[in-house]
Amino acid sequence: MPRTGAGGHWKNRLPSERAYKRHAGAAAPALEQDRAAGGRDQRNVTLGDGRLARASITLRLYRRTRRIRAYLRWSQDGKTAERYVCEVEFESRKKNLAEAWRQARAKGLLADESLPPESTASSLKVRASMRGNRGKDTKPELILRSLLHGRGMRYRVDARPVAEIRRRADLVFSGDRIAVFVDGCFWHGCPEHYRPAMRNADFWRQKIDGNRARDTETNDTLAAAGWTVIRVWEHDDPVQAATLIESAVRRKRDSAHLAAQSSDH
Repeated sequence: MPRTGAGGHWKNRLPSERAYKRHAGAAAPALEQDRAAGGRDQRNVTLGDGRLARASITLRLYRRTRRIRAYLRWSQDGKTAERYVCEVEFESRKKNLAEAWRQARAKGLLADESLPPESTASSLKVRASMRGNRGKDTKPELILRSLLHGRGMRYRVDARPVAEIRRRADLVFSGDRIAVFVDGCFWHGCPEHYRPAMRNADFWRQKIDGNRARDTETNDTLAAAGWTVIRVWEHDDPVQAATLIESAVRRKRDSAHLAAQSSDH
């Protein structure tokens, strides 16, 4: 492995662009930085007075010396602030970003983010997961909707299957009486990925158990009203989920068509 910061790795040549430049098709800048730093909560610098700012690492090539230098950058009071971190000498941008973040932390340039007093999460990662799984238009929902729409399926979004029943489904095929729910692993207690919270354990156990009971009640209530309920987990393969839903809709329509033909004879 090269001696990071020694400056001799590219003594006789310029480094490849892949060592410092973003390439086409790379992850979004924020996601790239999150991965290199080990998480979004690992990218903070202090502004004083208890304030934090989210920082990024910038890699710059100095052609005369054939060196790549890493700088920590963040926004403060409407202006961009910057601080030199180190020189990096790996052949890939990914490794150079990770090394720069490692050295920034080792040099004490980064600040640790703490949970707000009102948070019931056991850690920053759990809090991020909880926040990411709330509400509608989650990433798994958007992907599934796009796939179904591309297959010619039309549906209502975030609607009550039955107006009199106070339950909203993520996708509703009204004419076919099919309600689809895309369940988040944390909030609905996924048997594969749910991990009980360590902080306020009793509160969260009751909360997740209550959500599971509500899901069962919703299934039974809609089924009694003549609806088919389909539930998919956020971790399920979206293509397989779309195929499952499309097949259910097609079967309903075929059955309705055959019934209509029988009544005509």
